[in-house]
Amino acid sequence: MVTRAYILIETSVGKNRDVGASLRELPGIEKVDNVTGPYDIIAVVEAPDLNSIGDLVTSRIHVISGIVRTVTCLSVGS
Repeated sequence: MVTRAYILIETSVGKNRDVGASLRELPGIEKVDNVTGPYDIIAVVEAPDLNSIGDLVTSRIHVISGIVRTVTCLSVGS
C-alpha cells in the first residue's frame, strides 16, 4: 500500500519556478503545482510508508534552496 502526502510549500520571493523544477527531479514526487494563496507550491508525494515520506521531506525537500517553510498533509483516504 502506498502512502500519499500533500506538501504545502512557501518559497522565497521569485524562487517558485526554481523550487518547482528541483522538486520535479526528486523520486517519489508525483505532481508539482504552482498555486496562489498562502503557499506557492503544492507537491504530491508517494512512498511506501510514513517514515519514507518523512525522510523525503527532511532530507530531500527541506534542503532545496528557496524553500522557506513546508506543511505536510497526509492523505487519510482514497
